[in-house]
Parts: sequence; structure tokens; C-alpha cells
Amino acid sequence: MGKSKLQVSPITFGCWELGGGPWEFTSDENNIQAIRAAFEMGITTFDTAEGYGAGHSEEIVGLALEGSRQQCVISTKVSRANLAPADVRRSAEASLKRLKSDFIDIYYIHWPSYEIPVSETLSEFQKLKDEGLIRAIGVSNFSLEQLKEAAGFAQIDVIQPEYSLLHRAIEEDIVPYCLENEIGIMSYSSIAKGLLTGAFHLGGKTLDENDFRSTRRLFLPEHLKMEEELILLLKQIADAKGKAVSQIAISWLLHQKALTTAIVGSQSIKHMKENVEAAEIKLTADELTALDAVSRKVIAGIDATP
Repeated sequence: MGKSKLQVSPITFGCWELGGGPWEFTSDENNIQAIRAAFEMGITTFDTAEGYGAGHSEEIVGLALEGSRQQCVISTKVSRANLAPADVRRSAEASLKRLKSDFIDIYYIHWPSYEIPVSETLSEFQKLKDEGLIRAIGVSNFSLEQLKEAAGFAQIDVIQPEYSLLHRAIEEDIVPYCLENEIGIMSYSSIAKGLLTGAFHLGGKTLDENDFRSTRRLFLPEHLKMEEELILLLKQIADAKGKAVSQIAISWLLHQKALTTAIVGSQSIKHMKENVEAAEIKLTADELTALDAVSRKVIAGIDATP
């Protein structure tokens, strides 16, 4: 991953849902078993944050991986409110305690600060790295300009942006920069918060009005209609291969040369098994060309609406 010596799995287990919060929640026991099952299937990389359920996600990750810590790569994030140097250290120490670990493999700035200079934040990150408390430094939700600025103060090993067949803005500027500078890319919202599973277009799934996704741009009725063409193409490819729609969407991401690992979250062991299997799916040049064209058409249509 990037210039670091870390080896990550193609699929990263996204642990946002495990903290509770805005997602439909199963149980801690289920989620501990899901993490352990994912590890047994070959997923070695797990992504969480202090902001996921006010630290609860980190606690579940720590409990689940306690016996396998040395074989795993765990990334977590410091929240925007805690980017002053003293707060960074307090957050890191609290995360280490919840994760039941002596070190954090990848420590991210979750969102850029409006107030604290990134030089001050990364100065503390570098101290933590020098002390062995973190092994690699990452940034999440940074623009190209913010990434370049950060890279002037520390070795940035990875960026975590939103990236999927329905979110491709990073291809314009961040991807070329990361390729040129050996910075890894760990995508989040890899299946567009569930849209690229086909559940909303093919399975009849609807959102409760209290679901945080109900007001998100891609879930608006007029945009759901525009997305149908892409979902139907994914289904056509999936059916021909005997796979699930979500597996083709994940496979497309893994075929993008700049991507290092795709974060996919689930509280279902069945779905995590499908996610792991997606890494083995090969898409033909024609399939990749078709997905690229339809994806760009759909995104352009959505962007053109008010």
C-alpha cells in the first residue's frame, strides 16, 4: 500500500455499520462473528473510526480480532473535532485502548479541518509514527489541493475517498496524482451505500423516511430512475457469470489500476463471502468498456439535474 510496507487485502471490511448509529443494526455478537468469519475467508484489512458509534465500532473490532491482531491491518480515523495536536494524541490513545492494540496500522485524518493547520495535525501524527504507535498515515475526504499540502508535511501512504461506478470524480485529478506519487487508494462507499447491490432497482427495497440515505442525492426518485440503465447492465453481466450485481460493481472497482483496496461493509456473513469472491471475478475488455460508458452517462445525467 503506497510507499508503506503494509500488505492489504483487496477487500477491506468496512466497520461503520458495526458502531450502530444511522444504520440498521443487528447485534454486537453477530458483528463480532462477521469480522471473524471475514478474517477466515481471507480479509485481513479492517477500517473503522473513533466517530463510528462514538468508538463502539472500534471496540467491536478490538474484541473480534484480539487473537489475530498480528495478522491484520487495522485502519482508524481521528475526527475533525480532534485535530489539534494534544487532541490527536488523546484520540489515538483512546482508539488503541478500544482496539486492544499497541499500534494502529493506518491512522487517518477523517475530514480536513477548517481551523487547525494540517501542518500541526501531521506533526503529531509523525511523532506517533516515530514512537511506533502508528505505522502509516492516511487522509480521507481530501481534495487534491489538500492532499498536496498534507504531503508537504508527512509521507501520506493512502487516501480514502468515495469511489464507485456512481462516484468517479477522483479519476480527474486525485488518481493521476496518487499514481505518480505512490499513494494508495482505499475506496469507501464502494457499492454506493447499497445502490449497486440492485436492491432498490430490482429487489423492491425502499428506505424508511428516517434512513439517513433518504435525503442523499443518489437516492432521490429522479436519480434512482436514471440509475436503472447501469443497474440493468450490471445485472446482465452478473447473470452471465452466475454472480450477484454487487460482485460485478466491486470487481469493476478492483479492475481500476489506481485502487489499492475496496472498503465494503456488511453485518451479513453471506454478503461478506460474496464480497470476498468478487475479488476473483475477471471482467472482459468489452464488459469494462460498457460499464465505463454507461456509468459516465448516468453520472452526467445526475450532475445535469438541479
